[in-house]
Amino acid sequence: MMHLYRIARYLYKHRIPFLPKIIQGLIFLLFNSRITPDTIIGKGTYFAYRGVSSVLVSGTVIGNNCVLGLRFSTVRKFPYKNVPKLGNDIYVGPNVVIMGPVIVEDNVIIAANSVVNRSVPAGGIVGGIPAKIIGHIHDLEYDIFSNPKYKEGYAEYLTDKK
Repeated sequence: MMHLYRIARYLYKHRIPFLPKIIQGLIFLLFNSRITPDTIIGKGTYFAYRGVSSVLVSGTVIGNNCVLGLRFSTVRKFPYKNVPKLGNDIYVGPNVVIMGPVIVEDNVIIAANSVVNRSVPAGGIVGGIPAKIIGHIHDLEYDIFSNPKYKEGYAEYLTDKK
């Protein structure tokens, strides 16, 4: 999908009419996603699972080297004119919605199924509905972008607190 987006973006920047709309329609048909050519997506940024069911509101800005989870969405919040702006090196989990005129600064992790409706400071880990700061990236024992796979086994069982 990113290849199609990059072609549509190139055509849009060079003011070639109609073709970006055709490519946007092709992205919708193939990936069930809506990514407009006026959306800015930085180098090295990619969508998990090719961006299936992702929706980015027109004008969204996404920085470099971000990982965007399955069914990631940005939406407008009326009456505000501005749309979400994401910095560099951001990890966005699946089913995340970023709404309104928010700025997500660099080196942020957004947990799965979160709704971000306020700006997020650099280095934060946020999660929940609405999203709240639940940690800081410097507290992690690993680099989330390196996708480490060195541990064996499974997670422990839940325990009943009764």
